Amino acid sequence: MPLGSEEIKNISRDLWKARTDRVPITNPSETYPEITVKDAYLLQNELLSVALSNGEIIVGGKIGLSSKANQKKFGIDTPIYGHLFDSMILPEDEPVDTSKMFSPVVEPEICFLLGEELKGPGVNIASVLSATRGVLPAIEIADSRLKKRSTRVEDNILDNSGASIVLIGGVLTSVENMDLRLIGMVLEQNGSVIDTGAGAAVLGHPAQAVAGLANKLSEFNMSLKAGGMVISGTPVAAVPAVRGDYFRATFDRLGSVSTTFI
Repeated sequence: MPLGSEEIKNISRDLWKARTDRVPITNPSETYPEITVKDAYLLQNELLSVALSNGEIIVGGKIGLSSKANQKKFGIDTPIYGHLFDSMILPEDEPVDTSKMFSPVVEPEICFLLGEELKGPGVNIASVLSATRGVLPAIEIADSRLKKRSTRVEDNILDNSGASIVLIGGVLTSVENMDLRLIGMVLEQNGSVIDTGAGAAVLGHPAQAVAGLANKLSEFNMSLKAGGMVISGTPVAAVPAVRGDYFRATFDRLGSVSTTFI
């Protein structure tokens, strides 16, 4: 049985309150075990409305669970999606205040800056590349506003798919004559290499993830706007971060981006 409109409004208000008061809420899947992925996206959209009414501005989107390994953990075969607000975007080397987060994890990603609108359905890799002004190195700091680490993908989706902070590198690189599948990445933590990956680990091509987001948004009569940014998903496993940690993600031909947790 799908959630009613009143339950959706109440959960979304509680999620927004958790963000502002820094107090996590009970996982909605525990209170409503029958919750579906469709319910979760309706909740996410209601949370979006609450955010906009509180002065947030949408500046793009994010893709989560873009690797097959991460999808398998949640028993799904497609990535999940969320929205980025202007308050989430930080420049490279900006420190991250752990006192304002719950359980942050670090995810290096390729960020797409769009020069043209992408509106589904029917968006594909070619149309994404054609609409892309350039790409930048990025680190996403994902977080959860829920009390427990959940094995239900619905909990992740309704919490805006964990969107929290994105650090953007300062160099924009054209995608012309560049095969994003072959872009290698090295992730360092406190001066030691802890993982490596390549663009192909993200759904075979990072632009495929962006296409999927544009097509998903079309179900709600939304689109990715010109001038917006999209973080396309991490090619490696997310890494938990604590105060004092320093991370640097270096991408072949794209440059690097780093941050310290304080």
